[in-house]
Amino acid sequence: MWKLYAFLSAFFAALTAIFAKVGVKDINSNLATAIRTTVILFITWGIVFFGSHLSEIKLVSRHTWLFLILSGMMTGLSWLFYFKAIQLGDVSRVASIDKLSVVITIILAFIFLHEQVSLKVVIGGALIAAGSIMMIIK
Repeated sequence: MWKLYAFLSAFFAALTAIFAKVGVKDINSNLATAIRTTVILFITWGIVFFGSHLSEIKLVSRHTWLFLILSGMMTGLSWLFYFKAIQLGDVSRVASIDKLSVVITIILAFIFLHEQVSLKVVIGGALIAAGSIMMIIK
């Protein structure tokens, strides 16, 4: 089932890039990111509220809070830079370069999470990196 969710994530991320490119055309990219984040805030808290998960918040450990806050900070920084990049560049090129995050994630997961890296993962990562480099070269 995780593969379906991953493909849906990729599909909606693609739509996000297209809609965002149009949305940042005439406004400051930081303001655009703030508007987008506010929408996400309402949607996700709505899902938590209507899914009756709000009571679970008291079960969240300090450790979990710390890493979710750090993750949120990194997401915010990523979105700020992403929106600025798509405002200035071609969305197809920016999105392709942004996918270098997959390669960086593979490396960081190996170093910090001790996840195993198979030959398939190395080849896939190398192909992603090569594709991103090709998108940088004009």
